[in-house]
Amino acid sequence: MDKGFKYNLPRCSCWYWILLLKDRQGFKTGDMKHAISCYNFLRKWLQSHTKFISNPLYIAGDSYSGMIVPIITQAISDDIEAKRVLNLKGYFLGNPFTDAKFDGNSKIIYYNRMALISDELYESAKSNCKQEYIDVEISNRMCVKDLQTISECTAHINTMRILEPYCPSELPDVRKYLLGTHEDSLHLSDGYPQFGCRNYYCYLCKVWATDISVQKALHIRKGTIKEWVRCNKSMDYDYDVASVVSYHLCLNTRGYRALIYSGDHDLAVTYGGTESWIKSLNLSIVDDWRPWIVDGQVAGYSREYGNNFTFATVKGAGHTALEYKPKESFSMFKRWISQQPL
Repeated sequence: MDKGFKYNLPRCSCWYWILLLKDRQGFKTGDMKHAISCYNFLRKWLQSHTKFISNPLYIAGDSYSGMIVPIITQAISDDIEAKRVLNLKGYFLGNPFTDAKFDGNSKIIYYNRMALISDELYESAKSNCKQEYIDVEISNRMCVKDLQTISECTAHINTMRILEPYCPSELPDVRKYLLGTHEDSLHLSDGYPQFGCRNYYCYLCKVWATDISVQKALHIRKGTIKEWVRCNKSMDYDYDVASVVSYHLCLNTRGYRALIYSGDHDLAVTYGGTESWIKSLNLSIVDDWRPWIVDGQVAGYSREYGNNFTFATVKGAGHTALEYKPKESFSMFKRWISQQPL
């Protein structure tokens, strides 16, 4: 980080700098530190490759990147206000983690909407838990009992896409994130996955990336990686950001374009949870709920809010929607990036 670079705290959200230390503590990272590192890399890279600096800039990601991308985007936005020239236009996110409360509490509603639990069980949990399913008092026995029954009903549902087979080593069980055991999320089991399960492809990636000839072709320094792992659990990571809703509001106020999309069969980060935090922004609706079409078929539904904020669902897709519906997802992106209606 440049020692001479100063950052003024914006009123519309929380932000702070964490200096990278030269000792072993410098290897500890987390949400905020990750965002800062990405921001610094991007800024320095563009300063070193000035022919790209005037290009329209969009920041994008999916899944847990939902906690990182808004912070990076706002940092760039603040840098622009400090008279540094980056042509930031907006950002887009797929099935993004955003807020543990919104994301977690929406699951019970989703279970009921998708007929994974009965109406009676849903109404009982709603009443006994008072619609709070994350921070539950252990003394509230009726609520705990309802949640235990719900857990038993949904224990063998594929969280990434509820229509696909459940696999014991399913990747990842993002529900653990919402229950607080962050370190277990987004991790590929060391066991051999069942053939036919989607996480089998992740296993093949592990085998491919560990191959010596592949590493040589990718110019990886010999001996630096003995076995490639998708997510390095040995890393000391601090989940220090609980919510980024305020960042979305700040960026919308500043007029940056945003596309937030959700696979409607994702149980990890449900479309309902995403809708809930978007509604909390109190944005005006410019173009209300309507289908968007690809090749004459409904590919999903969208709603346009004020200041170029778009929410869309991708019909039939799971977590990381483009993995399941690449053609439809690309059509959605192409229209949005071209500033055309979905």
